[in-house]
Amino acid sequence: MTERDLSNSSQPVSLRVLATTDLHMNLLGHDYYCDRTNPGIGLSRTASLISQARSEAVSMGAATLLLDNGDGLQGTPLGEQPDAAPQHPLMRAFQVLDYDAIGLGNHDFNYGIEALSRTLQTAPCPVICSNMTAVDDTTQLPFVSSAILERNIPDAPKAPPIKIGLLSVLPVQTLRWDAHLLEGRVQIADMVQAARQTATTLRAAGCDLVIALAHTGLGHNTGPGCENALRPLALVDEIDALVGGHTHLLLPDPDTVFTKPVVMPGAFGSHLGVIDLQMRHGPDGWQLAGWDCALRAIAQRDSGGRLTPLVDEDPVLTTALAKDHIATRARMDQPVGHSPQALHSYFTFFAPDQALALVANAQAAALRPLLSDRAEADLPLLSAVSPNKYGARSGPDYYTDVAAGPLCRRHVADLHVFPNELRAVVLSGAQVLDWLEMSAGLFNQVSPGTSDTALVNPDRAGHHFDVLHGLDYQIDVSAPPRFHASGQLADIQSHRIRNATWNGQPLDKTQQFVVAVNSYRVGGGGNFNMVQQARQISLPRRPIQLAIYDYLNSTPPAEPLAITTSPWQLASLPGTEVLAFTGPAARSHLSELDHLNLPPAEPTADGFLRLRLPL
Repeated sequence: MTERDLSNSSQPVSLRVLATTDLHMNLLGHDYYCDRTNPGIGLSRTASLISQARSEAVSMGAATLLLDNGDGLQGTPLGEQPDAAPQHPLMRAFQVLDYDAIGLGNHDFNYGIEALSRTLQTAPCPVICSNMTAVDDTTQLPFVSSAILERNIPDAPKAPPIKIGLLSVLPVQTLRWDAHLLEGRVQIADMVQAARQTATTLRAAGCDLVIALAHTGLGHNTGPGCENALRPLALVDEIDALVGGHTHLLLPDPDTVFTKPVVMPGAFGSHLGVIDLQMRHGPDGWQLAGWDCALRAIAQRDSGGRLTPLVDEDPVLTTALAKDHIATRARMDQPVGHSPQALHSYFTFFAPDQALALVANAQAAALRPLLSDRAEADLPLLSAVSPNKYGARSGPDYYTDVAAGPLCRRHVADLHVFPNELRAVVLSGAQVLDWLEMSAGLFNQVSPGTSDTALVNPDRAGHHFDVLHGLDYQIDVSAPPRFHASGQLADIQSHRIRNATWNGQPLDKTQQFVVAVNSYRVGGGGNFNMVQQARQISLPRRPIQLAIYDYLNSTPPAEPLAITTSPWQLASLPGTEVLAFTGPAARSHLSELDHLNLPPAEPTADGFLRLRLPL
């Protein structure tokens, strides 16, 4: 933690800023995908930390603010409420906990502007987005561009209230990721530019402090229009403190230094961000004299990686959400089909993933009849899917895990957690190969003969690892990536994709393919330029989750691609091993890897399992 020099100042008084972010509808300590409690998630436990922090503020003579930094509405099945519901559970939770302001994140727009408007009708406090505006008067946006709050400082009863300006920004890429819902209706300005302009306006309105709810993280590219702009935002002079988000990181941390207070409290309610602002009042009004910031966790892992809670769930909040919780569990228990095999994502980056294969089949089954009267019906059909739950920053418990046997709605939600819609594009074989090359950028380059390189690059998101079912191919991780994460060409000579075939024959670069894919990828998510630039086939709107429901309920299930195994594998590198990380619950599936003769899996301090894989 870093603190400003408090020397030569009078006794400071404090404003305590409490922050949550990226709740993704984890309002209770319950995993709706597995239908079991989880002590490492849930605003209901964060609520206990909020209560403690507020009590401490009272004893210090400090005022408090409670803020949320967005991406609260999309996530668990708890958020799938009927339109007729009088109040969305998230708004009820914010009301119970007496939030002072809400910022918006990119996922809050996943259901469209009208759905967001209905949800925010019962918001208990200002909802802010400073860099999105409507294209014209036909679109009414359900938020304000900024807000000004006032707080009297209990320890300074004779001083005037502190005037606090709040702004909120989200990535410009939001317009691409949900283009099918937002394009032509809104425009999004660069985060840094909008934040600077809004902060300047708030200062001109007499604000003593300006706090930015910045739904963005740390990134290597910090130029105009970048997705993760927390560093350049922190350099805006008019901003005094920031709450980060979007990338689910934990800030502050010793390796990331800022010259002003910045917190990013993880995700799913895992942490509470606390910023203490020491203020001084004098002839020039309120001045910031010093600061301190920290995170408070709701749970911790022991030496064996087991997660234990540090606080209890708040009974007032759990009571307020009890009916929603019961209704959600009942809805998720509705039967939808059967699987003869376990469906999980524990080995998705190095072994066959039957869960992905099922989603790929469901997409293809939904798309094929829509092509029947079109010229594209005669083209080869592929289906592109990527893992939704793969651990990484979301933690060692965040994997798809569906047991063999009867399936219900919660299992479908576990197979595809996002509200993406089905899309179809037409590409050449050459473009398909580039698509695979972009996906293969997930992996680190591995030198032959080595044994300690991590297979997956943690800076590349796992949901950008597209697997194209209907092909067969190998990935050679000894070659450097062909593309940067930005989508720009990194090495024109490099090719990681080996022996790509379709229908048993080498892939023809001139052959045309129809590919079933999700709306996020077609809209530009992950910077797959070849997909975004491909010719789209006009389709009726259809959520991919609904396509999975229909596929599982068909009798007998359609098998348009006859997908039973993974279409890809890592190319052999004799004498070479890599390190792969997965969740501890993968132990029950390790028999699937018996042919590799792996040494025993090793638990890590952060709760994962480390596997040593031969290539």
